[in-house]
Amino acid sequence: MDRLDVMRLFIRVVDSGSFSQAARAAGIVQPTVSKQIAALEARLGALLLRRTSRGLSLTGAGQDFYDSAVRLLGDLDAAESRIGRGQIAPSGLVRVALSAGLGRMYVVPRLPDFFAQFPEVAIDLDISERHVNLIEDGIDVAIRIGHLADSTLVARRIGSMTMSTVASPAYLERFGTPMTPDELVRHAAVPFMYQGAPRPWEFNGPDGVATLVPKGPVQSNDAEHIRASVLAGLGIAHSAGWLFAADIASGAVTHILQEYTPAPYPINAVCPGGRRVPGKVTVFIEFLSRIFAEEPALKRA
Repeated sequence: MDRLDVMRLFIRVVDSGSFSQAARAAGIVQPTVSKQIAALEARLGALLLRRTSRGLSLTGAGQDFYDSAVRLLGDLDAAESRIGRGQIAPSGLVRVALSAGLGRMYVVPRLPDFFAQFPEVAIDLDISERHVNLIEDGIDVAIRIGHLADSTLVARRIGSMTMSTVASPAYLERFGTPMTPDELVRHAAVPFMYQGAPRPWEFNGPDGVATLVPKGPVQSNDAEHIRASVLAGLGIAHSAGWLFAADIASGAVTHILQEYTPAPYPINAVCPGGRRVPGKVTVFIEFLSRIFAEEPALKRA
């Protein structure tokens, strides 16, 4: 394998979390994958992957190499799409399903960069907190947070989401700071509503995962209204870290219960299965991957 092939293989291993799955996807045997990754680590003089009985995880050097490889291959794929067959650049409409907060805060501000590179592509943002049916709703690509249950989708891991438990300093000064998740029952929560019910809050406790059904005077099915409610001092939220990253950094909210933070959730770009992904969609997914790799609150953990 040449160096680019090995980089693609390394990305496959990381995205799938498995040498055997990467081997099946690449059409080779698993020992070949192990041999190629070991040779890559030897050439770089650094351990990229930790292998344990629980699976694979990236080292610091591995994360750095993964992010660089994704950017490099993304730029290469985009260039090939742009200059390739008949020198026809990607064109047409790409329908994208994503949440309002994620789109407004992280995707839309970077769209000028995308259009500068691909002026013939147009983007239709379908904003919803629900999981749309990609086929029925005519969606080309959706950003999905969490583990995927639908194996018929074509998925590309583009980032991670860590949950943050937050409250305004004014709220904590008035009502006190909970020191354990159990103490949250005595506080006002700002629940995120999903399909008519509050989404449970999960924490990593000493005995494993602990779950709480939040209750409070304000609830919403929109992430940005959750954020506004917390900033107004109306209660505590347990929400996406990317939603509150700037507020935590500025001190507008306080990050609490950090030692009980659950494991990160994967963020995937998913497309309908059973058909070739068009070039216009591929270049947009590569664009999303670069955005997420550059954002500390979204990059793959």
